[in-house]
Amino acid sequence: MSVVGARPNFMKIAPFIRSIKTYSSRNDIEIKHILVHTGQHYDIRMSEAFFSELEIPDPDINLEIGSGSHAEQLGYTMIAFEKVLAEEMPDWVVVVGDVNATLACSVIAKRNNIKVCHIEAGLRSGDMSMPEEINRLVTDRLSDLLMTPDLLSSENLRKEGTSDEKIHFVGNIMIDTLEANKQKASGLSLDKIITNNLALGSISSGNIPKDNGYAVLTLHRPSNVDKEEVFAPLIEFLLTEASKDLTLIWPIHPRARKQLKTLHLWDRVINHPSLILLEPLGYHEMLRLNMGAKIMLTDSGGLQEECCVLGTPCLTLRWNTERPVTLRENGGASVLVGNNIERIRKEYFHTLNLNREPSRPELWDGHTAERIIRIIAESNREVF
Repeated sequence: MSVVGARPNFMKIAPFIRSIKTYSSRNDIEIKHILVHTGQHYDIRMSEAFFSELEIPDPDINLEIGSGSHAEQLGYTMIAFEKVLAEEMPDWVVVVGDVNATLACSVIAKRNNIKVCHIEAGLRSGDMSMPEEINRLVTDRLSDLLMTPDLLSSENLRKEGTSDEKIHFVGNIMIDTLEANKQKASGLSLDKIITNNLALGSISSGNIPKDNGYAVLTLHRPSNVDKEEVFAPLIEFLLTEASKDLTLIWPIHPRARKQLKTLHLWDRVINHPSLILLEPLGYHEMLRLNMGAKIMLTDSGGLQEECCVLGTPCLTLRWNTERPVTLRENGGASVLVGNNIERIRKEYFHTLNLNREPSRPELWDGHTAERIIRIIAESNREVF
């Protein structure tokens, strides 16, 4: 039984599901797979569209948890998921990433003596104020198999006392999805992406940028969006400085949209001639934007990873990262700038002079899911 809850999970589970079918066929083994969607992301643009695009089968079970505080999401998910486990009695529960569904379902699985496999284990930011860091730490402590995306993550687990037999360096499953979809994404038209996804109320100037002539922005973390003293100066920099050199394309997250309206910045943003505000995009559309961007400004971990492989110079709007392998100092494409405007300004104008330099960490080769399903099967042959 595999579990997804939010959009970052969808890109990771798609190749895993395909690999189950391939492994079963090649080895003449019947593996029954049940996909559970907790419903943490329930908006059609945040959820259903990704299932369709990435050819993920419809969930066998949807818990329909919806929004709420962290405690509400965790509690409701645990209650609903325990009932599913009692009925289905899986041999394994596979969780991915670091969202609330990951933590809730791993806890309840272990309470019911069911084995847990964590895909994307060992990531650490060192920032205990991040809910995701708590989710990672608890999930990794409980899991029977820990599938790490890089060697730094494997070492994090060893330092925490995890035994070597539980740790498996398999590579980054996100890159499986990127490699499987890169060709399709490259064929998309920038013009159509923009005109078909303009944010409600936004008016296109008709000036569609060309590849290498635009920057892409994504913002969703509370640390960047929720506080006026952080968010407002960032918007001012984007509108008055960053957009002078490049057209800025911003697929806006619901949290950022709400805050723009609360702070009375919405009209300035949608009427700015060098800023294109879009609704949340599908996977292929976002990948296409990344492939042609001169610069990426983001607080998304997944986009950091994509920028690393694609070579898109990336300003990571965070003070720390659980993905240090993507940083320039480690051969990647990203630099941490936090939300300090002076640092962002300095790195932004420096980055304008950089060219694409793709970097592919070890085992980021598009075959991670194959390694994961083989390890699960071989670790417990009496099950299969």
